[in-house]
Amino acid sequence: MCENMDQRICIKFCFKLGKMGTETYEMMKTAFGDEAISRARVFEWFRRIKEGRQSVNSDPRSGRPSISQ
Repeated sequence: MCENMDQRICIKFCFKLGKMGTETYEMMKTAFGDEAISRARVFEWFRRIKEGRQSVNSDPRSGRPSISQ
């Protein structure tokens, strides 16, 4: 889960540098390889940041947490 947080921070950084979503995604693939988040997720986070979102934390989820067995 920390890996996703790291990647969201990178996306926010690229956004602030004026990078485009496609360029950011290519950089993410280079940096994180097979662990890179999807292109769609990069663009989703770009949209969220553009709309003013400051936090890169996950949104709270509804429902009961699953129990591992």
